[in-house]
Amino acid sequence: MTETQTKTSSPEFRAAAGAIDGLRDDLLRHVFAYRPLPPLNPDGRFIRRLPEGLRRLVVWTPHALVLFAAFLVMMAGFAEWRFRLLMGLVPAIAVAMTLVRPVAAFWASMLATVFCAVLGSEGLWGPSAFGAQLVVMVVVAARTRPRTAAWMWLLTLLFGVLLEGGDPSITAPLATLSAFALLVVAVVQIRRDAEREVTVQRTVTAVERDRRTLLEERTTIARELHDVVAHHMSVVAIQAEAAPYRVENPPPELEQAFVTIRENAVAALTELRRVLGVVRAEDYEAPDAPQPTLAALDGLLDNVRETGLETEKVITGAVRELPQGVELSAYRIVQEALSNSLRHAPGSTARVELGYVLGGLGLRVVNGPARGLVKPSPGAGHGITGMRERVAMLNGEMTAGPTADGGYEVAVFLPVPLSEQPEQPEPREAAAKPEQPEPREAAAKTDRAGNADTVVIDRDGRA
Repeated sequence: MTETQTKTSSPEFRAAAGAIDGLRDDLLRHVFAYRPLPPLNPDGRFIRRLPEGLRRLVVWTPHALVLFAAFLVMMAGFAEWRFRLLMGLVPAIAVAMTLVRPVAAFWASMLATVFCAVLGSEGLWGPSAFGAQLVVMVVVAARTRPRTAAWMWLLTLLFGVLLEGGDPSITAPLATLSAFALLVVAVVQIRRDAEREVTVQRTVTAVERDRRTLLEERTTIARELHDVVAHHMSVVAIQAEAAPYRVENPPPELEQAFVTIRENAVAALTELRRVLGVVRAEDYEAPDAPQPTLAALDGLLDNVRETGLETEKVITGAVRELPQGVELSAYRIVQEALSNSLRHAPGSTARVELGYVLGGLGLRVVNGPARGLVKPSPGAGHGITGMRERVAMLNGEMTAGPTADGGYEVAVFLPVPLSEQPEQPEPREAAAKPEQPEPREAAAKTDRAGNADTVVIDRDGRA
């Protein structure tokens, strides 16, 4: 039948054609396909609790049950007074075949039924044939899908009615019992498939959520990095512009060197805006306030205390200025850790520890267990993901986990090489300088968001 004929056929005809295709796919194609029954998962909910030696045996439970059913079928066949060996062995072989070739086992069971009906004295559905057909249909249905179970039941019913001359009463007991058994198997299968689908969807959703959170955190870090680098490059450009005016009669080579420095700084800012500007959303507006540092930590703790979380700050070591990226990341990590404490441990207390050491900065935020009537809010762990991303960006180390008293602890170390630590300016007296001609009206400057701005330079070269 052509595709055009199928499209123009009636819905009933298309439904019948689809049913025939389903029968062909389930029971006629790949009849002798080798599909061994796999063992149970050793990491299952109940099996994983068993001892190791017993676990190795329990995983083969389905195989043992099928072989035991084959043994019972064979014993039922031995009840015949003639050809008892064949009457028991032939149906038992059909049952055992379900372990390796399930579709072929169904057709073998049908042939075994005819064989037993010819040689036996119990009619079409003798004890061995009846048991074999019932077990085979249940096992094959459990190994395939509900549609296959429906086809097997229907074919078995038609098979029995045709062989008995149109009398359905002989096949009715098998049809009734097998219908209930196959219905139970189908319900279990549908529920198992639904649980598997839900698990897959949850896994995919969790992975996508973590990936989206990671991308959002990286976007935030890129924005902040853009602001930090743009600020320093702006300072370099301004100082290079003003430097020639701080020296009396500078040589042309020095002026040209500062011009080159400023041009390179402006070019670097332009490239920085071009590369990192893509991470900004169209509706993103750079904040007017400067990026927070550890100097603003007291204000953060005051805000947290107003929400009901008692906090304590402890500082060890010599407090010093750190690179702006380190200070910003440290502030954000403490901020997120305290937010998690508010969310997951309402009514508890928190302790923030800062340790200034020679090689960097140590952070430790510890909160106690939740107290009071307010219930903790569930979370997806995105805050921890963001903190780890910031620590990884600075090549630091981080551990996070519950404490012995039921609280939670976040410990971070952010390395700061000595070469990157800002030098403290030494006070010096301003040298008297002769009056210089009026400088240029303005020098190019960029704000922390990378936008062009204007700064006036006075006679001493200060911005």
